[in-house]
Amino acid sequence: MKVFVGGLVAAFLGIIGIFMFFGDFLRLLAGALPLALLLGGAMAAYLGYDEVRDQVNLPFIKKKEAEDVAETGDDISKYKEELEKYKAEVEKLKAELEKKGQEES
Repeated sequence: MKVFVGGLVAAFLGIIGIFMFFGDFLRLLAGALPLALLLGGAMAAYLGYDEVRDQVNLPFIKKKEAEDVAETGDDISKYKEELEKYKAEVEKLKAELEKKGQEES
């Protein structure tokens, strides 16, 4: 409740401040607009560059991706071995748990 009331008070004071210092507000807005356009344009260009890079068939990019896939394949086999080891351990622990449960009954 305190946060809500504080937010309302801050918004009210902000509106009063805009009306009292309208000229300064417009000057600040005029200064911030080019910065916002610059940062927004830079972000759009970066995202567009990624999209173009994904769509264009460049041989050196494909080679790097193939190397990454080869490394990933090695990792996958390692993870599969670990998975099988842990599955066996889980089965062993389940059997022990069932054995203890039967002994208690």
